[in-house]
Order: sequence, then structure tokens, then C-alpha cells
Amino acid sequence: MTEKMRSLKNFFLYECLFTLTFWNSLSLSVENALYTSVSYNLPEGRSDNKIRSLPLLYKNSRESKASFDWVVIQNTTESLSLSEIENEDVEKLIALLSNFKKGSRLRYLTLTNISVDWDYFTEILQTVWHSSIEYFSINNMTQLPDIRNYVLDSSNTSMKALTLKKVLITDLYFSQDDLYKVFSDMKIAALTIAESEMIHMLCPSSESPFEYLNFLKNDLTDLLFQRCEKLIHLEKFILQRNKFKSLSKVSFMTSHMKSLKYLDMSSNLLQHDGAEEHCQWADSLAELDLSFNQLTESVFECLPVNIKILDLQNNQIASVPKGIAELKSLRELNLASNRLTDLPGCSAFPALAALNIEANSILTPSADFLQSCQRVGELQAGRNPFKCSCELRAFIRLEKQSGGKLSGWPEAYVCQYPEDLRGTQLKDFHLSELSCNTTLLLVTALLLTLVLVAVVAFLCIYFDALWYVRMIWQWTQTKRRAWHSYPKEQENILQFHAFISYSERDSLWVKNELIPNLEKGEGCVQLCQHERNFVPGKSIVENIINCIEKSYKSIFVLSPNFVQSEWCHYELYFAHHKLFSENSNSLILILLEPIPPYVIPARYHKLKALMAKRTYLEWPKERSKHALFWANLRAAIGINLP
Repeated sequence: MTEKMRSLKNFFLYECLFTLTFWNSLSLSVENALYTSVSYNLPEGRSDNKIRSLPLLYKNSRESKASFDWVVIQNTTESLSLSEIENEDVEKLIALLSNFKKGSRLRYLTLTNISVDWDYFTEILQTVWHSSIEYFSINNMTQLPDIRNYVLDSSNTSMKALTLKKVLITDLYFSQDDLYKVFSDMKIAALTIAESEMIHMLCPSSESPFEYLNFLKNDLTDLLFQRCEKLIHLEKFILQRNKFKSLSKVSFMTSHMKSLKYLDMSSNLLQHDGAEEHCQWADSLAELDLSFNQLTESVFECLPVNIKILDLQNNQIASVPKGIAELKSLRELNLASNRLTDLPGCSAFPALAALNIEANSILTPSADFLQSCQRVGELQAGRNPFKCSCELRAFIRLEKQSGGKLSGWPEAYVCQYPEDLRGTQLKDFHLSELSCNTTLLLVTALLLTLVLVAVVAFLCIYFDALWYVRMIWQWTQTKRRAWHSYPKEQENILQFHAFISYSERDSLWVKNELIPNLEKGEGCVQLCQHERNFVPGKSIVENIINCIEKSYKSIFVLSPNFVQSEWCHYELYFAHHKLFSENSNSLILILLEPIPPYVIPARYHKLKALMAKRTYLEWPKERSKHALFWANLRAAIGINLP
């Protein structure tokens, strides 16, 4: 009969739960049965979300319609979430939870906005410990006055994880050990106490089954778990946003945690003085988060030897020191948002596969990284103030060769310097090999110089440039001496009608034909001839210049012999110079014999130009035309000397 009554009560219990679930579904969301530590907060001012006077189960059938003041947030066959629990609700809540013995389907329980005394709180814990609930979460709990010693009976329990968030203790005078002992000696796999201003936690009194501890956003310090040897099963430990200062003490805290694999120490006040402090980490530690602290490059002297994943972002690291202990297992290294000025080498990280150095102060990454970090498959180096210069070409070439090795390419890789290239993406920055390779630039410049010298030398030889240099020197020296030797007013006095320039081989024609026909007879012409008018003691060049400058005209007797004479070339050069300097029409060309073009040397290019542009007199072979020739020549010379 008793068994039948118990079966009937259980049937009635599940029927009521089913009815309650169906009724709540009209205004409350029912989620799937997955455990979560996120608190469920009711929207302010939404009284329609609060369901009061729910007919929950009670053993006494006469009280089955009693009123309860808590709020049902979620109610499924595996999950139950209640809110607004106060002292007067505890007895009825315990009566409800007592019905969920081992074997029932309820596994997840969440209490939100709970305000009860310490005794009621421990009673709720004890009831949950002996129920079918495996995951228990309390969000936003206040009061807890009259804290005293309590021993939780953890035997024969289904509990696996307890989460406490935003716990506020109003009792000012109590024993800290009484509070922390309840939690430190719990026989569960996971414990979370977050955002509760907790300042300490006791080491378990015996070997603890804890595999997961999360003390996020509390006030814990370096005194936590020092010399604690009971957490040998702990695998994941989160101490983010606390007040730890010494990295060395943190390492000694983990030294007895033989199973520890993951440690999160981010957002603390950690520092490390490498000269005075030594470190001793758990050998099993594989993943360490030290981001958002105050660590410098000395941190590399205090790292777990078997670490695989290391997060050091947002610290004060300026470089990765050379000669540090080798981290042979390190695969991922995060150095983002530090003070690095160059890419770190990988000589101490032979297994490194992923590196993050975003948002540092790297201007031009060195080539050492490219040589020593060939195993790195993923590199995040964006948001650095890159200086777009020749030194950056090797880094840009890395992206082209690797084909996707740089994460965030090309948007995160932008030139910061120089000013005119600011905002230019690295993929659009190009410099030629010649402008960046000093050796190649010097070799090219040397080759161009040699070619230029060779061309100039060839042109000088071809056009007899040295000869012209000598002539200019001779002319300037002669003019200088004349300037100091003679009054200025006498320099421009014309003494001759014409100066005769001819080859010595044509002297017979000049002496027998030219001179007699011009100097004799009516209107005789005064000619300057070197044999009779050159002044002894002066240089030949000086005499030539004086004769040309004191003559109104210059007569050149052209023949194949003329172009072979060096002195004739001098005389032609100086006469040509006078032609342009005085802007006068003073040249008279007489072609005594035809001159084949191939006979004229290259340096006689002025003669070629004169013969091509100016009219010249050609000596006729027929005697009948000689009279006309002399008449034309006299007409060309025609001038009255002063």
C-alpha cells in the first residue's frame, strides 16, 4: 500500500510539473537543457514576467494551492531557474527540491537574486547536494549574515559544478575560514566564484577532486594556495582580474598542481624582476595567459618549460632577449600591443607555428625573422606603424611567397611613414631593385660612368678635342700677353687687307700667282704673309693671331695639301673664331684643287661647314678665266685701309 501511495505521489508530482511548464510557456522562454553560468535577470518594470502564487508540489494535499513569492524563470524536465528567493521562501524551496532525489531528470538549477541568511544558504546547499542536480548556479546573492562553521556532507552526491556570481556578504564580523572552508572542501569537479570581492581561499584539507576553478574578478593576492599540495587534479585555473603582483609567486603556487594544463592570469598587476626572483612552474602547464599585466622582457626568464600556448599581449615588452631558455614546445605566441620595435627571432622557439605581434612599434621588420622563423605558418603583424622604405621589401615579399601567411593582409598593413605615403597599403608600395640594392646601384653607376668616359674619349679623339683645348689655351695666353704689352687703342687698327693662309706645298702658286696679281698694279692690296710679316721672337701662334686680327680679310688657299697641314688648321680655327666673335664677313675661300670629302680629317668639321654654307672662289684651269678670277677676288677684298 505504501509503495502504491509513493507511486501515486510521484505521478501527481510530474503531472503538476507538466501543467506548470505548459502554463509558463505562454509568457516565459524555455531553453534547451544545457548548463550555463549566465545569470537570468528579469527586465525592470515587467510585472507580466513575474508569476506569483504558483501551485508547486507539497506533500500535504491541503497545501497544494499555497502561495510562493519566488519567480519561475525557466522550468523544463531537466532545468529549473528561480528568482527573488528570500528567507521566508527557503523552507518551501527545500521542500520542492527534496522531491528531486537521485534518479529524477532535473539536472540544472539556477537561483537568481537570492537574499538569505547563512544557515538557510547552507541548508539549500545540502539539499541540492543530495538531489539529482548536477549543475548549480547562484547569481546575485546578498546578506549571508551570521556566518559560522559548517561541514557540508558531500557523500553520495550527483553534483559536478557550482557557480556563484556577485555574492555580497553583509556580515562584517565573522571567521574567514568558516566561509572559505565550505567551498574549499567541496567534493565536486568544478567551482566558480566570480565578481564577489573574495580576498582569499583556503587550501583543501584533503586531496581535492577539483578539475576546474574559476575565481574571476575578485580581490585575490599572491597569498593564494601557497604551498598547497591538495589540488593535484586541477586542470584549468582562471584568476583573471584579481590583484596578483608577483609572477614568481604565481609560479610557485602552481608547482604542486601536477595536472594543471591551463592558467589564466590576465588583467592582474603582475611584474617580474628577473635578477632577484626565481620561478618554478607545474611541468604539466601547457597554456598560460599573462595578458594585460605589467610584464617586461624579463618575463622570458620565468616561463614554463613545456608551455605550448602563451599570451603576453598588452604588457610592456620591448624585445625578446637573445640567449633565453629554449621553449621547445611553444606553438602559439601572442605579443600584440606591446612595445616591440622589431620582429622577434625564433631561435628560442623552434616549434613556433603562430605569432601575433599586432599593434606594436615595428617600423621595418628585420630579415632575421624570415630566416629563423620559417616554420611559422600564421603571422599577425598588422596595425604597426610601418615605414615604407627599402628595408620593408623583404617583409612584403614574405606575403607574396607564403600565399596567405600574414593574417589581416592587406587591410591591416598600412604605411605610417614617410608622411607622403601615410595610409598606403603595403601591397601598393613598390620600389625598384636598383633603388634599394646599393651594390647593384654602385655597379650600375660605375658601368654608366665607364660608358660615358669611353664615349667622351671617343668623341674627343674623333673630333680632336685635345687639339681645340690647346688652341683655346694658346689664344687666351696670346690675348693676355697682348693686353699687357700694347695699348688698348692699338689693338683694333687694321694694317693689312688680307692674311694669306696656305700649305707650304702650295707656296709656288701663292708666290707666283696670288701675291703678284694682288700687290701690283692699280689698287694694290697689302697682304700679310708669314714669311715676311711674322715678328721674330714671338711664337708662331701669337704671330698668326696678330696677323689675323690686323687684317680685314683672311684668305685660305684650299687644297688636299691644306687639310694635311697642322698650321693651316690653326689659322683656320683662329680666323673662324674672329668670324663669330666680331660678327664679320672676313673669310675668303679659294679652292685651288678639288678636295675629296674622305681626305678631310674629322677635326676639319668647321672647314666642311664653311664649304657647305659659304661661297668660295675656284681657281680656273683655263687662262682665259684668270682675269675674271682676280677681279672677283679684288672685289671680295675691296676696302680702303685707314
